[in-house]
Amino acid sequence: MRSYFPAVGTTGMIRSHHYVASTNLYRQSFVSAFKKFYGNPNEYCILALLPSYLEREGSSLVFMVDELIKETKHSESGFYLHNLDELITKLQQLNNSGQKVLLIGVSFALLDLVEQHKMQLNNTIVMETGGMKGTRRELPREELHQLLCDGLGVSSIHSEYGMTELLSQGYSFGKGLFRTPDWMKVVIRDTNDPFSFVETGQTGGINIIDLANITPALFGT
Repeated sequence: MRSYFPAVGTTGMIRSHHYVASTNLYRQSFVSAFKKFYGNPNEYCILALLPSYLEREGSSLVFMVDELIKETKHSESGFYLHNLDELITKLQQLNNSGQKVLLIGVSFALLDLVEQHKMQLNNTIVMETGGMKGTRRELPREELHQLLCDGLGVSSIHSEYGMTELLSQGYSFGKGLFRTPDWMKVVIRDTNDPFSFVETGQTGGINIIDLANITPALFGT
C-alpha cells in the first residue's frame, strides 16, 4: 500500500507530498541513522515538542519520532503539544533521576519553553528541527542556539535536518555542522550549472543524493 508524507509548510502555502511505496524502508533508514549517531534508542527517554507537526496529518517527522519513541520502550517517552508545564515537570524529574533524555522540538516551541521556565539539564540532548513556521521572527542559528543553551543549561544544541522529499536525515551535534549517514550525500554545485561543483568554502546550490529514495527520485536540489 502506497503512503505519502505532506510537507509542513507555512500558512497559505500549497504543501508538497512525497509518495512512497512502503514506510518500512523509511523506518529502516531513520532507525539506522539514529543508531549510527546516537546509539540505541532504548538508552533514551524521548520527549517530543512538535506542535506544528502534530496538528497536521501525515507528517514524516511525527512518524519518525513516534517510531523512535516506541523503540525506547520507556514509559515516560511521548509527545507534547501545548502542555509546557507538564513537559517542564517531566524534564526536571528525569534530570534528577539521571535518565538520558532526548528533547526534540521545533524551534519556536523550544523558545516558548525556555521563555516560560529556565532549567539546568545535565543529561539531556536538546535537538531542534529548525523553522519558526510563521509563528515568530526567524533567527540566525547562532542566536537561536545561544538562547536555548542559556534557557536549558546545556553546552550545545543538536539539530536534525530532513524534508518531505527525503527519506534520510542529517544530524548536527552543534554549530550547524551536519553529518549524514553513508547512504546520503550532500554536494554543493554552481547555482547556474547543476553539474559543476564548487570548491570548499564557496557558496552554491545544494544537491542531495539519498539512496533510501529508491521509488521516487534519488537525487534532489
